[in-house]
Formats: sequence, C-alpha cells, structure tokens
Amino acid sequence: MSKAAIEGLEPKLVWEYFYGITQVPHPSKKEEKIRVHVRDFATSNDFEFVEDEVGNIVIKVPATPGYENAPTIVIQGHIDMVCEKNKVTDHDFENDPLKIFRDGDWITAEGTTLGADNGIGVAAGMAVATDNSVIHGPLELLCTVDEETGMTGVNALQPGFITGMTLLNLDSEEDGAFYVGCSGGQDTRGYFELDYIENNTDLTSYELMITGLKGGHSGLDVANGRANAIRLLAQLLNRVETEVEFELAAISGGSLRNAIPRESEVTMLINPSDESKVKEIADKFISDTLLEFNVNDPGLEILFAKKESNVEKIYTKEFASNLIKIFLAAPHGISAMSPDIPELVETSTNLATVGIIDNQLVIGTSQRSAIDSAKWHVSNMVKSVFELGGADKVDTGDGYPGWQPNMDSQLLKISKEVYKENYNSEPEIKAIHAGLETGLLGAKYPGIDMISFGPTIEGAHSPDERLNIPATAKFYDLVKAILLRYTK
Repeated sequence: MSKAAIEGLEPKLVWEYFYGITQVPHPSKKEEKIRVHVRDFATSNDFEFVEDEVGNIVIKVPATPGYENAPTIVIQGHIDMVCEKNKVTDHDFENDPLKIFRDGDWITAEGTTLGADNGIGVAAGMAVATDNSVIHGPLELLCTVDEETGMTGVNALQPGFITGMTLLNLDSEEDGAFYVGCSGGQDTRGYFELDYIENNTDLTSYELMITGLKGGHSGLDVANGRANAIRLLAQLLNRVETEVEFELAAISGGSLRNAIPRESEVTMLINPSDESKVKEIADKFISDTLLEFNVNDPGLEILFAKKESNVEKIYTKEFASNLIKIFLAAPHGISAMSPDIPELVETSTNLATVGIIDNQLVIGTSQRSAIDSAKWHVSNMVKSVFELGGADKVDTGDGYPGWQPNMDSQLLKISKEVYKENYNSEPEIKAIHAGLETGLLGAKYPGIDMISFGPTIEGAHSPDERLNIPATAKFYDLVKAILLRYTK
C-alpha cells in the first residue's frame, strides 16, 4: 500500500514525484500545502520560481548546456485535484495523504479519487526538469491552481508571467491522442428559499438513498451512458408519491459541479405500515432502471432505512412537489454532437448538485460547449426550468472560453512526426468535451502554440479513478522525444 505501490516502476523519477504529490493534500481552493511542496522542489534544485497573488507558480528550468538559445517551452499542469470519496470511506482530503495501491497495470486509491488528474502531468514536468538524460531548451514549469472548480488560477494569469510561446499541456487522459481543441464551460445555479412547516405528524422518518453509480467526469463521461443519481431519485419519488403518502424533510445529492452525481438522498416521513410498499416500489424501480443502464452503469442500489432522530420541520407539499418536478424537467446529458468531429459531444449540461447553503436550497449545474452561443442556449434552458419552479434567484458564472484547433500548428506537426517515428503509427488528433486551461491560456497569450496529451486515466473525478502504468511510461518517453525534436 502507498509507497510500495510504485516500487520497481519506471520511469522511476516520474513515479517518485507522483507519489510525493499524492502524499500532500491538495483540494481545489486549498492548495497551500501543495504550493509549499512545489516551492520546495524548486529551491532544492536551485531553480528560480515566481508565484503570483492567487498561487500560480512558474519554475524556470535552465536549458541543457549548449541549447540555451533554443525556444522556451512551457510545460503546464494544475496542482489541485477533485476530492471525491465513497460514503463509507473515512478520509480527510485537507489533511490526509492518499492511500494508493497497485492493481495489475493500474495505480489507484482506496475509496477516493487518485489525483492523477493532474498530478501525473505535474510529476512529469518535475521529472523532465531533473532528468539529466533529457535534452531541452529553457523550460518554464507552469503549475496552476484551482483548475477543477472554475479555472480561476489560469484565469488570473498576468501578461509576462510566462515567456514561452510553445506549451505542452499535460492534462489529457488518453494514450495515443493529441488534443488540439476543447469546449468552454460555465455554471448555472438556482437558489430556493426553504419552505418549511412544523412537523405535527405522527409519521416516522426514513432515509432513502440512491447509490452504487459510477459517476465520473461531466464532460468526458457524458457520452458513456452514466446514470445521474439526482435524476433517478426524483424519478423514484415520483413513483412513490402515486402510491404512498409521504413528507420530505431534507434532500442532498452530488458534490461537484464537474462530476456526474453518484449518490443522492432524502429524509422522508411515512407511516411505518407503508414501509414494505416503498421497498416494493424501490425494487421494481431498480429492475426497470437497469433496462436503461444495465450495460453502462449497472451498480444501482437503493438504501431505505428508518432514522432514529426526530424531524422537527418538513417541506410544504407545494415546495416538495416543485423540487421533484424541477429534477424531472431539468436537462441533463448530451444536447448536441459535433457535426465536424465524429463521436465528439459538442454541447452538454450536467445536473450536478443539490444541497443547503446559507439556509437556501441550491441546485448546481454546469454547461459545456465548443460553441459559445450553444452553451448559453442550454444555460438559459436550465435557468427557465429553475424560474418556472419558483427559484428566488438564478445566477450564471462568466465561464471560460473554448480552444479552437490550429491544424497548421508547428508543435502539432513535430509531435505527430515524433509519435509516428517512435510507435510506427499515427496518433489520434482530437478535441475534448471538457474544459482545458489551454482555452484560457490561448486567450491570455494570443498566438501561443499548444497541444495537450497525457497517459490513460480512467474514472477521473470519481473514487474509481486509476492511472495506467504502461501508458505512463509511454507518455513520459513522448514528452522527452518532443522536447528533443523541438529543441534541435
């Protein structure tokens, strides 16, 4: 477990740096400890570094002797991670190191996200900087903060923070592919004043929970047919209310705007004599739902258990009914496929979270599209559902831009040549239905030449996240080979 997981793995430097990152807590917006780790890396290797006011760090790595006049290349990754865990997992992401282990050809973590997104990219940059076998010109290791919850780090970059106009973004997750474009994104949230009344019933409280789903990245996995726990919960409640009288006292689901919700739950009050009926409905719901998701998301479980605590307040009938209708009506999933790139999702939306914030019930969603107008159209659709459902306020974030492909890129040309020479095959040239920092970097530094690539990572943004060992070795060899060709 943990460090034993990487023993004997090559390239040794990459795995050691990655292990070091997994042992330092680094949630989004709370990157203080990992920033210390990055600064310590720079100072221990006598590299100059600069840190801006939001916490982005750029490390200046001198060129291999004799190549000082080569163009500066920026190697970029983000130092925050998505913090998701299974409900039964006891883990404090702000203080505990990750417990990683090897499972065949994969590295994964016990009951939590692994943080290979984007720890392995940052580790590869550190390895390149300290690997004496790598030939390169001047390098700038750009480590950005808060990528996963809005890209606020890269959005705060100022002119001159980096000087290189060629950039390798190491935050993609598919072996054998170079990414040259990405979607833009934004969030849309609905705020609802809680409409409570005193619980004067003699009903008994129960917890009804949807669990066992895969979840996953709201962009990368949206085409994989994953179930949405919040939507399923609403569908189940819709069935229950046709046969059983109940009251709702609480609802929650999902945890992150950019993750498909894996779990959701309500506190409901029923007559104990109806307990068996609710269980019967839940069992039938599972069998019916698996007709939709048996191939892509077959792990659906419904937990239904009596609660010991007393419930003092319950939602009004109207408020509870509106919530169920909102979740049934709110769009989720693919809105449009790309007409230009086969099998690429062009526009989508994610019904992501529901919970209580500052005594308001808040429903969080996120939209993605390669086309700004389409992104706004879907956002307005979500906004309309919220307003029709009685929202007191709906806000939409500014979002971030997409990255338009440049098929004439010199860096892309070199990378394709290197790949074909080393692996005797053509790489896939793709765009991604997810936000990459390259979109904002292109807006911040007009004319910068960029590609994005990385090793195979599966289950990103979920506790199923795992990193492929052979693909990681290939990924690092490719980084080295591209640097060598570009430098010479």
